[in-house]
Amino acid sequence: MSTPEAVGLSSQRLKRIDTFLQAKYVEPGLLPGAQLQVWRRGQLAHETVLGLADRERGAPLKSDTLYRIYSMTKPITSIAFMMLVEEGRVALEDPVHRFIPAFKDLGVFAAGSLGMFQTRPLAEPMRMIDLLRHTAGFTYGFQQRGNVDAAYRKLHLDDLPGPRDLDGFIAELAKLPLEFSPGEAWNYSVCTDVLGYLVQAISGQPFDQFLKDRIFEPLKMADTGFFVPEADQARFAACYSLDPKGKVVLQDDPTQSPFLKDPLFKSGGGGLVSTAADYMRFCRMILNGGQLDGARIVSPKTLKAMMLNHLPGGRELTEMSKSLFSESVYDGVGFGLGFAVTTDLARTRTIGSLGEAFWGGMASTAFWVDPVEDLAVVFMTQLMPSSVYPIRRELRTLVYAAFEEAA
Repeated sequence: MSTPEAVGLSSQRLKRIDTFLQAKYVEPGLLPGAQLQVWRRGQLAHETVLGLADRERGAPLKSDTLYRIYSMTKPITSIAFMMLVEEGRVALEDPVHRFIPAFKDLGVFAAGSLGMFQTRPLAEPMRMIDLLRHTAGFTYGFQQRGNVDAAYRKLHLDDLPGPRDLDGFIAELAKLPLEFSPGEAWNYSVCTDVLGYLVQAISGQPFDQFLKDRIFEPLKMADTGFFVPEADQARFAACYSLDPKGKVVLQDDPTQSPFLKDPLFKSGGGGLVSTAADYMRFCRMILNGGQLDGARIVSPKTLKAMMLNHLPGGRELTEMSKSLFSESVYDGVGFGLGFAVTTDLARTRTIGSLGEAFWGGMASTAFWVDPVEDLAVVFMTQLMPSSVYPIRRELRTLVYAAFEEAA
C-alpha cells in the first residue's frame, strides 16, 4: 500500500472514514462490520476493516472476508456479454428472440393475473441493449407493484437460490407478459439473469465456466464464484436484515447458507460471492480501460461505450424509472451497459465526477469507478435492504473530501 499523499490524498482525512463508520454504524450496531478499499493512481491508498463478520460467533471482519455481492454481479455479467459482442457473435441491436425464440411471442400486460393474462403487442422488439440497460420490460417480484410482479413471486423467478436452471428460468419467463414495451421505461429487473443465459447459449459454455475462464482466472479473482467452497467457509460473513421494528437480525447464517452449495440457478443478476480485493481487481480492470496486469478483458473503446448513458433520448433514471432504488434516486444519473453513470454532476447534489460508473448490491455493498480522477472504491458489508442508510452517498463525500490533488 502506498502512502495516500503519494497519490494525492490526505492520510488524516482518510482516517475520518474509519472514525465515521465506527462511530455512526459499527459501534451502535447499525452495521455488523464494514470494509472499504480506496484505489487511486495505481495504488491501494486506504483500507478500512471494522467490526464483525459474524456477530453470533464473535468472528471479526477481516481483509479476506467473503461477501454476498448480489447485484454487483450485474456489471460482471454485462462485461461477459460484451466480450461476445466484441467477437461478433451478437450485436446490441439484435432482437433477443434471435437466441430465445420463445420471446418473439411476448406481449405487454393489459389485464389479468397468472394463468389469465391479457396482453397487447410490443411497440418495438426487445433488443440486446434493452437487457443491458434494464429497458426490456421485465421486473422483479420483490417490487410488489402489480400482477406481473405477483406472478414472478408465485413462480420464484428472482429467488436465490432459484428452483430451476437457466434453461428452466427462461422457459418460465417466456410465459409472462412484459410490464411495458421495450425502450419505453427503465425497470430494475431480471434482465441481467437473461444476459447470463445468453452468455451460456451463445458461447456454448456453462455460464459459470465462462466467467471463470474468461474473467475470474485472467483477473486473478480467485475468491469470486457462485458458492463458497468448503475450504473457505470460515471466511464467509453472516448476512443481516432489519425486522419490522428496525432491529438488526440475522438473515442468513454463514454455516447454513444456501451459498455454501453450488446452485442450480446461476444468477447473472445477483448470484456471486466475492471479496473486496477481488472486486477491486474487477474495478481496476474497468479503470485501466479493460485490462489488468496484462490480461485484456474488453477493449477500451467497448468500455467507454458501456460507460455512456444509453437510456433512450439521453434521459435520466428519474425520468424513466418505474422502480427507484438507493443507487438511482437522485437526478443527474443515467444508465450505461451494466451500471449507472453520472451524466450531470451538479444535478446529483453529490461530490464526484462526470462519467463515473457505479452500482451496489442488496446487502448494502457498493462500488464506483471514477476515470477522471483515476479512482476506484469498493465498500462491503452485509445488511438488507440496501436503502436503509445513506451510507453510499456519505462515503462519496468522505472519499472526495480526502483529495489534495484533483484532475
